[in-house]
Order: sequence, then C-alpha cells, then structure tokens
Amino acid sequence: MPNVKDLKSTELLNSFVQLARIALTGRSQDVQLLVHRASKKFKVEYPEMSDELISLLKESPTRATPLRKNSETPLPVDIDSRLQLLKIENSHLDHAPIFNTKIESSISQVITERRKTKALFKHGLLPTKSLLFSGPPGVGKTMAAKWIANELNLPLLILDLTAVMSSFLGRTGNNIRFVLDYAKNTDCILLLDEVDAIAKKRDDNSEIGELKRLVNVLLQEIDDWPSTGLLIAATNHPDLLDPAIWRRFEMIVEFENPSSIQAAMLIQELITNQVEDANKWAKILSIFFKGKSFSEIERLITIARRSSAIKEIELEEELKKVLLTENTLPHSQKVELACELVENKILSQRQASELTGISRDTIRKNLTA
Repeated sequence: MPNVKDLKSTELLNSFVQLARIALTGRSQDVQLLVHRASKKFKVEYPEMSDELISLLKESPTRATPLRKNSETPLPVDIDSRLQLLKIENSHLDHAPIFNTKIESSISQVITERRKTKALFKHGLLPTKSLLFSGPPGVGKTMAAKWIANELNLPLLILDLTAVMSSFLGRTGNNIRFVLDYAKNTDCILLLDEVDAIAKKRDDNSEIGELKRLVNVLLQEIDDWPSTGLLIAATNHPDLLDPAIWRRFEMIVEFENPSSIQAAMLIQELITNQVEDANKWAKILSIFFKGKSFSEIERLITIARRSSAIKEIELEEELKKVLLTENTLPHSQKVELACELVENKILSQRQASELTGISRDTIRKNLTA
C-alpha cells in the first residue's frame, strides 16, 4: 500500500503535468488559477515551494492589469466601443536588432541614461524622455522600441489607433488623454506608432477641426511628460507631421533601408546553421535584396525556410528559387550578382547568365578584371 509521501509525490507530479498542459494552451488566467490552487494544496508538505508560488502570483499580470508590479488600474478603454486603447507588446526579440552606427549610438545613450540617472541628477540633468523615430515601413522603428523596452526590462505599450479614433467629436482627444495619463503613471515605455495619423500639420485644409485639435492635445501632453517615463513616437510619413511636433521631441532618430552589409548581417543571422556557408549566401542575397527593408528581407527568407522545412529539402535549394522569383535588378546589380554566384560556385556561368540576363562574356570579363 503506497504511503502518504508517495501519494503526495504522485499528486504533485499530476499537478505539474496539468499545469504544463494548460500553459501550452496559452490560457494565462487558467494557469494562474491552477498555481493558486497548488500553493494551497502543497503548503504543508512543501512550504518553501508554496511561498514561492504565492510570490510569483503577486508579481504576475492579470487580465485587468497586464503590467507587472506597479499598475493596479485597468487599461484605458473607449467609452463607446469598450475597446482597450493600448496594446501590450511582447518585447522579446528572436535576434538582436541591426542598426547603423548613428542609430545604435542614439539608442545606446537612451538606455545608458536610464541606467545611470543618479549620474545625471548630480549634474542637474534628467534622462531623455521623448524620442521620435522617422523612416519608411519595415526599417526597424518598432523593433528599436522593443529593444529599448527589453534592455530596460519595462513593458512596451502601443497606442491602438483603431480603438482611439472615435466617430464622436471630442471623444478622440479624450481617448488620447486617457492613454497618455495612464502611461505617465505607469512604469512603462509608450509607443505612439503612426503618430502622423493624430499629429498632422494644422494647415492641412483637408482635415476637420477635430483632428487639428488633436495636435494641440498631443503637444500639451508631450510638454508635461515626466522624466520618469519614456515616450516614443514613430512615423512613416515625416512630411505629414506638424512642425511643432518635431520641436517637442528631445531626440530624433532617422531610420532607413539597410545597407548591403546590414542586410548580409540579418540574412546570416536568419540562416546560420541551416546552410553550409551562411556567410557566402548572405553576401549573395544581400546583393539581390538591395533596397529592400529589414522586414521584407526577413519575410522572404522566412518563406524559404518554411518551404525548406515542409518539403524536407536543403535550404540552399529554396534560396536559389528566391533568386529566380524576381529579375528586376539594375544592370550593375545583375552583373555583381552573376559574378558572385559563379565565383562562389553556386551556379555555372551559363546558369548565372540565364538567371540574370547578363552574357557569359560579360561575366567572364568581370571575373578576370
């Protein structure tokens, strides 16, 4: 007959399996309920474990308060639709972002300032409290915000424009205030993505008065932003922003499409351990992808990786197909690509010529130049 200790061990094992099963479904509320029950059930036999579980529950987010530790106020919602005005973004990154030297320097300074506020206070200075990220889509603006949040171990809140834009006059401005007031009183980083949608030039006659008033609301809120918080705004259309908005942000960071070197770094990060010579393929594909954004490059590489996985074939075969999908490169880029393909023995001169449209004589001349 099993003893009490064996029964408790079996019960603990079953509880662990049940917890794992529910955790894998992603139902966080059910996970918290099960942890709560376990902390009570095993308090006598395993007091230290029980205390640890209770401590974790106190720190963990709830449905009403997804922010850790310091927020007991529910996320703000639109009065009419009851939609939450903020989204809580997962700041986990699959790989470190790739920035040019200027961007990396700016972001590193912001992070360092937050880590060394005492040094700033000694000299009567405050850390940067507002940043404006400008640049085309897919160049890393949101990723940069995630990186800052991740490095500072703070939640990243993103203004949900679909929820904040109300059909009722005056309501949108109130929603903006709700969001900014909430973020001011929460230990977090707030990202106003596509800020040009609510901060257009006030001389734009095509916009109604309500949208123009939003600019005044936003200006006032930025001016009042506390140094304890960090406000980041991002725009894909800097030409649409009201000039007064530009002057309110303490640091402006301009993003652009990756250089060939940056593109190669990203590609190598994505395909390392999946191809025999990741460096070779990264160099070749960076020529092919020249002018494309980080997100577009990652999208195309990910499609190739998925196709390789489900077909159970080498990734190199799918990468070759990527090169065949589009043949709209400028002449000089085609020559460079053809030479790289031949020099790295990925394709023969004939195959490279067929792919790029560059004659074999031109390829030979450039290889021997």
